[in-house]
Amino acid sequence: MELAVRLQSGLASEGIECRGSSNGDGWEMPAHRADEERERRSPTTHSFPDAISALAPTVPFQTAGAATEAERAIRELNARASVGGLEAIGPLLLRSEAVASSRIEGYQVSTLNLARALVDPRAARGSARTVAANVSAMEEAIARADDPSPIRVGDIEAIHRTLMAQEPHATPGRLREVQNWLGGRLDSPLDAEFVPPPEDQLVGLLEDLAAFLERDDLPPVAQAAIAHAQFETIHPFIDGNGRVGRCLIHVVLRRTGVAPRFVPPVSIVMAARPTSYVAGLIDFREGRVAAWVESFANACREAAVQAAALADEVAALQREWMQRAGPPRAGSAAAKLIALLPAQPIVSAPTIRAAIGTSQQQALQGLKALEEAHVLRQISEGSYDRQFAAPELFDLVTDYEEGILGRPHGS
Repeated sequence: MELAVRLQSGLASEGIECRGSSNGDGWEMPAHRADEERERRSPTTHSFPDAISALAPTVPFQTAGAATEAERAIRELNARASVGGLEAIGPLLLRSEAVASSRIEGYQVSTLNLARALVDPRAARGSARTVAANVSAMEEAIARADDPSPIRVGDIEAIHRTLMAQEPHATPGRLREVQNWLGGRLDSPLDAEFVPPPEDQLVGLLEDLAAFLERDDLPPVAQAAIAHAQFETIHPFIDGNGRVGRCLIHVVLRRTGVAPRFVPPVSIVMAARPTSYVAGLIDFREGRVAAWVESFANACREAAVQAAALADEVAALQREWMQRAGPPRAGSAAAKLIALLPAQPIVSAPTIRAAIGTSQQQALQGLKALEEAHVLRQISEGSYDRQFAAPELFDLVTDYEEGILGRPHGS
């Protein structure tokens, strides 16, 4: 007996033929399509993803339940931030997302070095510069999500342009004009693990994806999962596809209203489960869409729960800082600075003036008060723009990230 829950109604299925089943496989590919797919997966054969703009899937109850739980966790995280005065944690979570998304691609940087790179992009080098560009790309994606006009292929190209602005070899903002592939040989797709569609198919596939992003009749978490996996299958750029694809997760969840303030850093969970992440993308490509959606939903739920715990720890740390610093008078530069630090953990007198609208003298007084309370520590020299960091905050974030990355996941 088949048990299925429709994700939406009123549209005929196009491309992948989908059905839910009681054995938990969900969105199974019909027999004739499975035969075709096995032929496709010869090492030198392209993967041609199906159109998804009018996809009308059904899923098992278990998958639908996972998507619902993930959405509830993300909404609760955003609601808690609005009532608890934790809006400043948004940039902190965005940085963690950028660190983890870049880590999946082999770029590693500490949260401190990333914060330094964001304060002074001109001085950034190596992985710090790369991850800082990822932060900028994610900010671009979020800004585009907040724009109600229809998403176009050019918007996806703009995210890539921002991400790869310092990497001219990757032709920033331009779809690839050559074939690429994953794994195998450097000079030939022979023995490649995955060969995406040829370059002459990219525009049509991305236009279809953009139309899918505009739909409002799908559960947001499922829509984000499918959009991300479809983009990864298209693989439209020479480099940076994974990071742009994970930016699209933020576009969907913010645009649909599930995450109006911030999206939990789901890339941390993905980075902690690299085998499951890759297997999930393969599931999607081979027609087992429900398996991928469920895996993605579980990652989103865990990311939201862990982000909420981090928010509580940051709030507790801020309360401790207030006590340590006096507590400072309400409205003083020191009090405003404590509220600012999660969003801007490296500060100087000029940045404080710009952020909280205070005088140079008040900014210096605030810095002095928090340095004496061991909230801030000077990390650079200079007569005017000496930089100060909040080491306990960086330690807290590092423990949060390493706690997820080091937790066993059975994958």
